[in-house]
Amino acid sequence: MKLVVQVKLLPTAAQEATLAATLRACNEAANYTSGMAFERNAKSRNELQKLCYHEIKDRFGLSAQPAVRVVKKVVDAYTTLHAAIKSGNLGGETSKRRMKAESKPISFRRTAAQPFDDRCLSWKHDAGMVSIWTTAGRLKDIRFVGSADQLATLRAHRQGESDLLCRDGAWFLIATCEVPEAPQFEPTDWIGVDRGMSNLATTSDLANYQGRRLQRYRRWHARKRAELQAKRTVSATRRLRKRARKEHRHATHVNHRIAKDVVAVAERTGRGIALEELQGIRDRVTVARHQRATRSSPSVA
Repeated sequence: MKLVVQVKLLPTAAQEATLAATLRACNEAANYTSGMAFERNAKSRNELQKLCYHEIKDRFGLSAQPAVRVVKKVVDAYTTLHAAIKSGNLGGETSKRRMKAESKPISFRRTAAQPFDDRCLSWKHDAGMVSIWTTAGRLKDIRFVGSADQLATLRAHRQGESDLLCRDGAWFLIATCEVPEAPQFEPTDWIGVDRGMSNLATTSDLANYQGRRLQRYRRWHARKRAELQAKRTVSATRRLRKRARKEHRHATHVNHRIAKDVVAVAERTGRGIALEELQGIRDRVTVARHQRATRSSPSVA
């Protein structure tokens, strides 16, 4: 089972400037590579690497392995886009979303995450530091911190790539961990879980997770969001994005706690979990006007 562990980096001012320059160079190279993939209709990694590898190294100052990682990032982005189109997530052939996505190359933000493998990044768990490749040479003493559980998982199970990410001025590494799955068993019975908006979850054992505090929290955010939207300034827009991420994290945390409670009961009683089928509910059910925003929120249980 794959899990991701996020740790926070604590770079010095000089290290932070170097990391920012590295991330910027990698994403500029990714945009160039994406343009070539779109122009030449290059779909395979080998084909795109032949087209762009030397140009990426010479023009953007990347070493061999980071250049390979940039090409892989672009190929993965187009693979994800084509899968979304094939599954209909962007609408039909004449939908505006699909036509817009197909009409231009995929672009990468200057601060978009960049994957590094073990040739570009190494962990020093005992010292709490990482060594990472940059366009200015290798930085060998960047401190990182995280929760005790995350650090233990990172030390024991890390495998594969780690993504360097800058978010709101803070630096993070997101590492992939391969954790052994718990042995499966045949459930003797089932716990039914009904999901909703007024009550986030109700189980067949009559456990009711109302989520009233979450609803009040979301209404408070809606009022603050309306106040910021009325200002129409750059700083207000920046704060709106920050508040949206904060609200999403809080709602996800509440939903995760509910899920853990249900799973704990199921494990203790040897039962499985059966979730209500909600596919197509937007077409089947009409909700009141004041519930439309709640139904459309991705963070509702």
